[in-house]
Amino acid sequence: MNTEPTTAHRYAVYFAPAPGTLGWLAGSHWLGRCAAQLQALPQLDIQGVSKEDLQHLTAAPRRYGWHGTLKAPFVLAPGVDWATLHQTVQSIASSLQPFTLPPMQVERLDDFLALVPMASPTAEAAIHAAAAACVTQLQPLAAPLPPAELARRRSGGLTPRQEELLQRWGYPFVLEEFRFHLSLTGPLGLVHADTQALVHDAAEQFFADLPPLQFNSLALFAEPAPGTDFVLLDHLEMGA
Repeated sequence: MNTEPTTAHRYAVYFAPAPGTLGWLAGSHWLGRCAAQLQALPQLDIQGVSKEDLQHLTAAPRRYGWHGTLKAPFVLAPGVDWATLHQTVQSIASSLQPFTLPPMQVERLDDFLALVPMASPTAEAAIHAAAAACVTQLQPLAAPLPPAELARRRSGGLTPRQEELLQRWGYPFVLEEFRFHLSLTGPLGLVHADTQALVHDAAEQFFADLPPLQFNSLALFAEPAPGTDFVLLDHLEMGA
């Protein structure tokens, strides 16, 4: 996979299927971009939904690439370099055991669509353990959030516990507030209700035959410069 010779604006640790697998190709085509090959991909042709509406609806997750968040994007703290980050993620990955995700299903979460695993206490515990390890062990490498980012996070309304998590871990939806998902759309309110329903139905059909996803690595992504598309840098194998 890629190496990173210079420091990017932000980094993130995600779950992401390996490039070239059906799990990666399906999600990347749905979003319209491959974060590994750094190229646009043709999106699904949904009857009754304009290409413009689908592009608009998937714009937010498309920028981040096909993924499930484990450690949300963060800026490296002063004095922390790429090598230290990569070594730490490798160490976390080595401490975790690979497993197979349960079958995935399309759900509406708040105001967006996402793929989420079907209920499985064993898998849920493994997912939460991986996310918690990434959050707690990588936070010492992260710079404090600037006031503008704190304000943006608070603008959606946070509970007292989410505010506490934001200040401690740099993101409000971690630990017991975490819910694993792979985003399929941005806010559904961007399009008419009829279009929302058509996209939801199309997503269910499109991902119905998705093969089991292997949670066997941690994916390291980067935002090269502020506002640019995230790119997949490396997959660090779990249990290695």
